[in-house]
Amino acid sequence: MEEKKKTLEQILGEWMADAFHKALPENALRDADLSVTPATDEKFGDYQCNAAMGLARVLKTSPRKIAEQVLASAPAHEWVDRCEVAGAGFINIFLRTDRLARHLEAVEEDPSLGTPAVGADKTVVLDYSSPNVAKPMHIGHIRSTVIGNALDRLHRFLGYRVVADNHLGDWGTQFGLLIMGYRHFADQVRLQARPIEELERIYVASYDKSREDEAWLNEARRELVKLQQGDPENLALWQLFVDLSMKEFERIYRRLGVTFDLVRGESYYRDRLSDVLERLRSEGLAEESEGAQVVRLEEEELPLCIVQKSDGGYNYATSDLATVQSRMEEFAPEAIVYVTDERQQLHFNQCFAIARRLGWRVNLVHVWFGLMRLPEGTFSTREGNVIKLERLLDEAETRALALVREASPDMPETQQRDVARAVGIGAIKYADLSQNPQSLITFTWDKALAMDGNSAPYLQYACARISSVQDKYRERFPQGDPAQWPIILGEPVERRLALRLIRFPSVVLRAAALYRPSVLADYLYDLAQTYSSFYQNVPFLKAEEGVRESRVRLCGLVVRTLRQGLNLLGIETPERI
Repeated sequence: MEEKKKTLEQILGEWMADAFHKALPENALRDADLSVTPATDEKFGDYQCNAAMGLARVLKTSPRKIAEQVLASAPAHEWVDRCEVAGAGFINIFLRTDRLARHLEAVEEDPSLGTPAVGADKTVVLDYSSPNVAKPMHIGHIRSTVIGNALDRLHRFLGYRVVADNHLGDWGTQFGLLIMGYRHFADQVRLQARPIEELERIYVASYDKSREDEAWLNEARRELVKLQQGDPENLALWQLFVDLSMKEFERIYRRLGVTFDLVRGESYYRDRLSDVLERLRSEGLAEESEGAQVVRLEEEELPLCIVQKSDGGYNYATSDLATVQSRMEEFAPEAIVYVTDERQQLHFNQCFAIARRLGWRVNLVHVWFGLMRLPEGTFSTREGNVIKLERLLDEAETRALALVREASPDMPETQQRDVARAVGIGAIKYADLSQNPQSLITFTWDKALAMDGNSAPYLQYACARISSVQDKYRERFPQGDPAQWPIILGEPVERRLALRLIRFPSVVLRAAALYRPSVLADYLYDLAQTYSSFYQNVPFLKAEEGVRESRVRLCGLVVRTLRQGLNLLGIETPERI
């Protein structure tokens, strides 16, 4: 389709920027934001440019005069019906309705719905989920997994080569205690039945004993050293713990519809740690302090970072630097993106600062998120109210099944359970993704499963309802072919819906650029609400021929956009609910 490589915002932005450059001195525009954005209110046009406001101080004249001067220099444009200067100096842009309709017809033929492949020939490494070996995934893991997977899907849709890496916590001091616990406390029957729960029980028993028995603690440390030195027996046990854990993790990921390109734990990079330290020393970045090796980061206004402990052991900073180096060598990525909770902000600030000092030119991004809690408070391991992720998913499907049975009692049982799985898991994901990632989330079932609010079930039901309209059209007009009729935007609500539809590419680009899936979720909810107004205010199947087919085409575009958007959030859309 024409102009496929650009969004409408980009097309209008380039046109408006050209007008500014024709009308005003170049030196005044050096740092100016000449972008065009959707209008906040339809009475102010379809799009707006507010650049004149920021240029008034530079040019020492009124923004309204600047805007008028710019519009006098703006050539005619195939998309633009008219422009107006409003208020103090806002430029309001009104689109040609016929051009808007023809664009929607072209979008119908495009699998990407007009979204440009801005990531072509670029690689992004996405590091997310990252559970710890021998510990069950709990509700705290849901945000990294769900946010990371949505960013993964968004970037792939934009043409990026994405390397999704599940960076497991599979190396560290806990394994000495786990090896000791396994040898003394393991119940093989329980290990086969519930491996993660048994490994967790073994570790807790060993840890408790280490606090009371110094000889036990010392022996655990010796077992750890043997593991680090490559002792075959300890390595075999360690591999058993990893394999049992991955089997359980994969079961959770299958339920969530999440896959990875790589599953590499901290252990994968352990042979690089000494080289990283040597590089830091040789470049004068690391120095000794009380027997440890540290990097001072006063210039970045950060506390010093320990890269080797006084006992010779390495820590997470060294491991993550080794990981960055390995990823740069193997994938040459445009960016490496880490999705973790807010408590790791200092750690990544320190690692990124050291990477910059080493001259590493990859873009390092930390997408941090707030914690999730229940209405009665945050989750705490110490207080024993951590909710295991599997329990949360089970509860979601159980509650969703009750909704589906009430809404569709005649649906076959197997289909009810399939729909309940999609609705329940989708509800949990959307409850997370519809929020600003950096906000603290208070999770409630009533909000997550609401059929009449900003929720996954509401959007899934909107898709199912639109599909039923298309089915009814085919039943009543079996010889009808909507594609043979043009799209007509004769009613204000039809035009309003069309404007929402053409903004999908820009929304996807913005959600990916900001690393905020909530931008896309907000758009989908607004689109669904606009469609609801469209459905309620104009006749569909009773409309005259031609108008009827145009509206069916609009329905098709809405449901495609909703399904594509929800798919980018990792949410399924059943044909019927």
